Amino acid sequence: MATTPTHHSVYITHKDHDLDSLQVLPDSYQWVQPDLFPSLQQHSTPLSDTLPLIDLSLPDAPDLIGEALRTWGSFQIINHGVPLSLIHAAQSSAIDLFALPPPHKLKAARTPGTFPGYGIARINSFFPKRMWSESFTIMGSPLEHFRHLWPHDYSKRCDIMAEYDRELKSLCGRLMWIALSELGITREDINWAGPNEDFKTCNAATQLNFYPACPDPDRAMGLGAHTDTSLLTVLHQNNTRGLQILREGKQWVTVEPVAGALVVQVGDMLQIVSNGLYKSPFHQAVVNRTKKRLSVAYLFVPPENVEMSPHKKLLSPTQPPLYRPISWTDFIRIKSDHFDGLSCIRVDVKDESQVKVG
Repeated sequence: MATTPTHHSVYITHKDHDLDSLQVLPDSYQWVQPDLFPSLQQHSTPLSDTLPLIDLSLPDAPDLIGEALRTWGSFQIINHGVPLSLIHAAQSSAIDLFALPPPHKLKAARTPGTFPGYGIARINSFFPKRMWSESFTIMGSPLEHFRHLWPHDYSKRCDIMAEYDRELKSLCGRLMWIALSELGITREDINWAGPNEDFKTCNAATQLNFYPACPDPDRAMGLGAHTDTSLLTVLHQNNTRGLQILREGKQWVTVEPVAGALVVQVGDMLQIVSNGLYKSPFHQAVVNRTKKRLSVAYLFVPPENVEMSPHKKLLSPTQPPLYRPISWTDFIRIKSDHFDGLSCIRVDVKDESQVKVG
């Protein structure tokens, strides 16, 4: 497993394969699973437990969420308040985008050093083989990119993604207070939730992911194992299986698609704030021989230059801070160079100069 980037580019050019057209898996896509993780074959082993499915409208939802965050770092929710019509509209726009001819999609290709636009997963650079997927990242308005993709039909699609951002940001604010309250952290304890204490000053990226049908899915990988840099990631997947979460470092658990449900995952930033009580789970996406898969991931991140650190309410002489304070902006730089960014900011308790609480 490479801890620093390999020679693989994370930008798509006209020389890259059109995955939809390939009948044989090229050598460059014949996946090598890092020794750090269970093999691909282990994902089909029968499991006695599944990812918790929580009805957000029920009175016991906060308790169930707190338990799921401590034991899984993830859960699925229904009755979450996001209109299903909006979810389907966002998914439909993503389907239309990835169905465009390859040269047309390249009109919206992300440029070196930037996040928004069309390309492949940034984590690709840490692995020796390429991933069987395409992606499109939206940060802020997608207007300029959408105008290139749909010169006569971009406005409606921009409106859909703007509404999706508003709805998901509102849901993430609600989930954040549930997650923090389950740790005994109150609104008076957080100074970066914004003037209305609704986390509307936080930022977000919407990641559209497409996994074409693959001629040899047992030897390919849609998205390699990784954690997210977010506070929370909220994902909608279509009805094709593929998302897997690493359970206790031993077993890949497939997250079964549930109609209308959203998958919620702890990100690295929330692991820092919780001082490791909530773990950011490693997850990956496998591919299918006959079915295409699509997911829409909403990555909810802190205000850019606000330092995140283990909350002081969770610390004691016997529970020192595990991580040094860091902003999301600085953390994303670290993680672009190091696969396990969290290990780079862990505090050596013998070095008192690093022990600062917030």
